[in-house]
Amino acid sequence: MPSSQVFEQFIDIKASSTVVERCFTDLELMHRWLNPVLRCEPIGKWNTDIGGRSRFIIKIPLLQPTLKSIVVKREPGLIVWQFTGFFQGLDRWECYPTAKGTRLLNRFEFEIPNPLIDWGFKSFAANWTKNDMQVQLRRLKRVAEEVYQIDR
Repeated sequence: MPSSQVFEQFIDIKASSTVVERCFTDLELMHRWLNPVLRCEPIGKWNTDIGGRSRFIIKIPLLQPTLKSIVVKREPGLIVWQFTGFFQGLDRWECYPTAKGTRLLNRFEFEIPNPLIDWGFKSFAANWTKNDMQVQLRRLKRVAEEVYQIDR
């Protein structure tokens, strides 16, 4: 039986919450900070309202594993994507205004239904994934702070 896993990370960003939110809802800005081996494609027109659909493709030669996602929760400063595919779960992005800008929380809660893939992930990719999430947050921070400076 697969077990549920949670990876949760946050970062403080010197930019307004509206700018930070744009960085995780605007497809062009997303592609500036997403891992280069990860591609996000809209299914239909790009939409981050509830019901908006997309697919995340891991650019591994021959395999290209894909996660399909749908927005299941949307509020100002918050978006939650629900994933299906080799991972099943939720990816939550949430902004909290602070005295110096914004704290961004990313919470990836998932399970891997295939026991062999689950074992492989836990054995070989879990630590890499956690580290990659932190690196992505640092790239998002750079993009948000750059956009914030331009918008001011």
